[in-house]
Amino acid sequence: MYNELVIISGTAHKEMGEKIAQNLNLSLLEVEATRFSDGEISIKIMENIRGTDVFIVQPTMPPAENIMELLLMIDAVRRASCRRVTAVIPYFGYARQDRKDQPRVPIGAKLMANLITTAGADRVLTIDLHAPQIQGFFDLPLDHIYSAPVLLSHFENKPTENLAVVAPDVGSIKMARSFAKRLGASLAIIDKRRPKANQAEVMNFIGEIEGQDVVIFDDMIDTAGTLTDAARVCIEHQGAVSVTACCTHPILSGPAIERLNNSPIKEIVVGNTIPFDRHHLCDKIKVLDMSSLLADAIERIHLEKTVSALFL
Repeated sequence: MYNELVIISGTAHKEMGEKIAQNLNLSLLEVEATRFSDGEISIKIMENIRGTDVFIVQPTMPPAENIMELLLMIDAVRRASCRRVTAVIPYFGYARQDRKDQPRVPIGAKLMANLITTAGADRVLTIDLHAPQIQGFFDLPLDHIYSAPVLLSHFENKPTENLAVVAPDVGSIKMARSFAKRLGASLAIIDKRRPKANQAEVMNFIGEIEGQDVVIFDDMIDTAGTLTDAARVCIEHQGAVSVTACCTHPILSGPAIERLNNSPIKEIVVGNTIPFDRHHLCDKIKVLDMSSLLADAIERIHLEKTVSALFL
């Protein structure tokens, strides 16, 4: 059993854990996650894992119990004498709190990194961090992989002669530029300001998209305010023919679904890093599977092969 590869999944996204295990021709290790009468989480690993290489799959989107469950699972497998434990976090929550941009606010992303490290993780695997500098918050190895191979495959089979890629804000320019280069498309940028969380105002549009089909790339869609405003600017003020949206993490909280339904966006392509089961509320949304990408990264980490090959 020494150095055997083991996949464990928390309750936040059991389907993702199962798909990753299937891609690796494995079965998920049985974990009992129960609660005491007051709601306190209890974790028990149901099989022997002494000397194994354990990967725990658990995105950390709200509620906060998802983070607590991840920490408890890390502690449980560590105390069960596994050889190594890797936290596989498809969506890293609290990543938007990566700096002190106002007085008297926390740096939530650094706190999350501290908690995961203190719980006993040996390394972390995640997809498309909202702020790449969060890698530096960890004092342990972090493999930051990109969803680009999966997202691009959706568009590479479509005509790209008249395509423009739009970055909905300055923070997503690097990602949008990479996508534009891979697709042979032009690049445009929307300059906006954010007076407070979940609110944004479009200030300037940089680039030319008149008469073109537009793809707006971003790492996440939360309330969809930024995205739908950007889509309207592209159609109503810049002369775009159509708008397709694409993101890795479909948070889709609050009024997001209603805004997307009422927007001029014809299709929203998202990853399954977060569970999404609301297709009946918005038929524009198409979910792409990221499990094979994560499974490939897990296999490479387990076999001590380079993960950077996934970026090619």
